[in-house]
Amino acid sequence: MRAIILDVDDTYRVTELDEPAPGPGEVAIRVAYAGIQWGDTMVKDGSFPVPRPFVPGFEASGHIVAVGEGVDEGRIGEPVAALAFGGAFAEVVVVPAVLALAAGGVPLPAAAGFGWGTPTAYDLVNTAARVSEGESVLIHGAAGAVGTLAAQFAGLAGAGRVVGVAGSPDRAEYAAAFGFDRVLLRGEFPAGLGAERFDVVLDPVGGRTRKESLRALAPHGRLVAYGSIEGGEPVLADADELLISGRSLVTWNSNLLSRTHPERLAGSARRALDLLARGLIRVDVTAEYDPADLGLAVGRLREGATHGKSVLRVAGRLGSRP
Repeated sequence: MRAIILDVDDTYRVTELDEPAPGPGEVAIRVAYAGIQWGDTMVKDGSFPVPRPFVPGFEASGHIVAVGEGVDEGRIGEPVAALAFGGAFAEVVVVPAVLALAAGGVPLPAAAGFGWGTPTAYDLVNTAARVSEGESVLIHGAAGAVGTLAAQFAGLAGAGRVVGVAGSPDRAEYAAAFGFDRVLLRGEFPAGLGAERFDVVLDPVGGRTRKESLRALAPHGRLVAYGSIEGGEPVLADADELLISGRSLVTWNSNLLSRTHPERLAGSARRALDLLARGLIRVDVTAEYDPADLGLAVGRLREGATHGKSVLRVAGRLGSRP
């Protein structure tokens, strides 16, 4: 099969590899589209080290073409949205059967864009933060794939007010279409909030943003940290100080959950996919790239130059075999 590898010189190349076969509990998927996500930037810049050459890509849509031992053969031919541990930028990818979700009537570009971001956003709102009727929610990274979906899930959960923080005016304008009551620029946080406090804050940024977000919590508020894009010094929290006001700092790691309790992640993903199929949320695929432009796509994501979700066209686009 043809696949894109990230080589030892940090260059993406299309090459010929043996087609992978599914093992016990796995399925093989003929890839139509692959989602481009933050993990791809981390692999490219080495902050998430992998042995190279490596076939990247952590999200895929397509049709199941083979199943391993213990998997119902009736799934062959099924269209799916799949969560992978790598290998999705290829004609065929193998994933755990539990993480290959029946796509139903969801178009394949949207099924690839569904990716890890949608179940992550669902769990941030409904599992980690447990947003309830009338609560106020602050979402950093408001224009990203997770941020736009978290705003939608918060609305479905009955949030009374949803405020976003975005990195630029155009990103703030884009985010506003996803149910935010207000979107601030990053430079306006936290001063632009005045005395407003929040029951829930969702934070993928870390650093100074996390420190200020803890201060922005209302009594009994919950900050959910699910990334550290900003990096910098670790954020130290005094448990006794938090206890006095009932505030909480919790974390969420979908990648870890997929390895320790994949059925839990799959359950949330199926619920989120059902909401997508019913038109109650939308995954906004704003760009489709050909394999030759993968480096450009990952670079634009790293620079914050993208809105919503980007996907890679795979089927029929990896060139002819030698």
